[in-house]
Amino acid sequence: MLATMVLALLHAAPTMAGPKEGMEAFQAKDYPTAMQEWRPLAEEGAGWAQFNVGLLYVRGLGLPKDFRQAASWFHKAAAQGNAAAQATLGFLYDRGWGVSQDFSLAVYWYRLAAEQGERTAQFNLGVMYHQGWGIPTNFIEAHNWYNLASAAGFKAGARWRDLVAEQMTDTQLAYAQRLAREWTSRTQ
Repeated sequence: MLATMVLALLHAAPTMAGPKEGMEAFQAKDYPTAMQEWRPLAEEGAGWAQFNVGLLYVRGLGLPKDFRQAASWFHKAAAQGNAAAQATLGFLYDRGWGVSQDFSLAVYWYRLAAEQGERTAQFNLGVMYHQGWGIPTNFIEAHNWYNLASAAGFKAGARWRDLVAEQMTDTQLAYAQRLAREWTSRTQ
């Protein structure tokens, strides 16, 4: 399961490419130029740029990996409601990368992103409920979040939804499916 979670983090794409030069540099793998373009905007408070700077640090693109720096930039973007930053910050707390490991904070950040429809966060929130990490074990919630992640295109969501369903009663399963339907109807 960790491999699925890590894979999503390490393959995140920059968000809202902003100034054309920064995105062109990123796509050309000219990461120092991308940083040069994005960092001033991040320092001015642009959430999308803060996420992108964090992404360069977390992946070690054009500079050494620095999870503490990444977490700092993700915090700034997450506080502005950037779902990708919230999901990634949740993952950093989940793993203890650049921050003290704290499952409760991981759940907090995953939930904020998941409620915005961020599929990786939906899956990871399902994991937290399934395993009882940072929150009491709850198979209904785990199924619900796995189901939503699957519906959003996160392939592992269906597999893990089906695994947790094997541990549920028919009543629990029906309730979890209803939760997912209700959530979907509210967000469309």
